[in-house]
Amino acid sequence: MTLTLFSSSLFYRILLMIKNLKNGKPFKAPKYAYNTSEIYVYCPEAQVEAIRSVLSNYEIKVHFNDYSLVNLDEKIITHYENIHLSDNQREFLVTATELGAWVEPLVSYLDERFGYTEVSLLKSSYFLHQKAFSILSTKRTQRAKRFIDISSALLLLLLTSPIILITAILIKLESKGPVLYRQSRTGQYNIEFNVVKFRSMRVDAEAGGAQWASKNDSRVTKVGAFIRKTRIDELPQLFNVIRGDMSMVGPRPEREFFIKELEQEIQYYRFRHAVKPGLTGLAQVSYPYGASLNDAIWKHKYDIHYIKHHSTFLDMKIFLKTIKVVLFGLGR
Repeated sequence: MTLTLFSSSLFYRILLMIKNLKNGKPFKAPKYAYNTSEIYVYCPEAQVEAIRSVLSNYEIKVHFNDYSLVNLDEKIITHYENIHLSDNQREFLVTATELGAWVEPLVSYLDERFGYTEVSLLKSSYFLHQKAFSILSTKRTQRAKRFIDISSALLLLLLTSPIILITAILIKLESKGPVLYRQSRTGQYNIEFNVVKFRSMRVDAEAGGAQWASKNDSRVTKVGAFIRKTRIDELPQLFNVIRGDMSMVGPRPEREFFIKELEQEIQYYRFRHAVKPGLTGLAQVSYPYGASLNDAIWKHKYDIHYIKHHSTFLDMKIFLKTIKVVLFGLGR
């Protein structure tokens, strides 16, 4: 193996010298110019089967640890836990980069290509690139997001005030109990706060203890079913946004009771609390309603992706998708 890698590396460097003489320096084309129907994965042998199982859910042809690869034109090369590869194996990846192959960590490649993070493959190194997590470290980004939060919350309160009034009256007419419903949720930095919503369930909905809400939940009232489907029930959360408990866009706020269960099954689940929870979010507009563990995993994939790739433009796209959900009744 060592001799093969050394020979391949030497051959690559000869090719590189020829290319340098001919073109001045190697040119790396944009990623979209590469063959995205197949990828090459380089990882410790002990990880191959686990990665193969995860990637079986993707429509990609995958090659593992092919160190005999010579033709690198339009090839996408990914690596996983490269710290556990040998020096010669890492040298292969460096040489591939020099020769113009697209080389990057496997999780980052899947993250960017598919629009969500494969959380089952996450390692701590994924979170150690601060430039990618600008929402966490850039004060200007945080101030801009807060300004947009307050401005848009006040505007929406003004525009939806007739709907808020009518909804309050209908809830009061249909069933006994308060119009608003307050519930403890976990927010940024794991600090709990009381989220405010229009009551959409019977007053005794959780008399038997905390329960996951289901799509056709029998505890939901007739008015509640409509306001949940159109997300009118979440309009009072605009006051949470103004108070600073929430943002307009972010991960869905969850209850600590369920978080403690989910973090036992989902890697880095509490990382979603690095940002403020949102009135809407990438997970809410990208994944259909669900209350199973698998649904929670999928939502977490989108939440992690959102935190890493946050931008004002992404927030605007999520806003537009939310409007579509509300207008066409594609919500819960």
